[in-house]
Amino acid sequence: MSNRNDQTNITAALIVYLGLGSIFLGSIAFLFWVIPQYGLYSARLSGEAKLREAESTRQVRVLESKAKADAADLEAKAKVIQAKADAEAFAIIGEQLKNNPSILQYEYIKNLQEKQGDEAGERTVIYVPTQNGIPVLPITEASRLAPVPQK
Repeated sequence: MSNRNDQTNITAALIVYLGLGSIFLGSIAFLFWVIPQYGLYSARLSGEAKLREAESTRQVRVLESKAKADAADLEAKAKVIQAKADAEAFAIIGEQLKNNPSILQYEYIKNLQEKQGDEAGERTVIYVPTQNGIPVLPITEASRLAPVPQK
């Protein structure tokens, strides 16, 4: 009987070892199938992520371009408005100068007085209108000056 018991134990052990071996080999075969599949899956996900990133980048560039175009358009409109305002201001100043030519003399004197208040050591350049090297003065100014003797 002990012989029969030994055979049964050996058969049972053999069945267990064959079962474990087949599980081990099945696991290895499964891994050989899963690893390439996972690589393909991972590559597909990576490609989709790159595609989404490229689409997002493209959308950002499009929005930036639209924003730049809008900003340029608004800047151009602002320049037109500023040019119209400048033209109106120059027209008003020109009309006032026609009606009051002494405004220029007043502004000239006022500017000279402001320049005298500058810090010491600064050099102030004053432009005097001349014609052939002779200062040009309004007739009212020239009449107050004594005639220059001719040599």
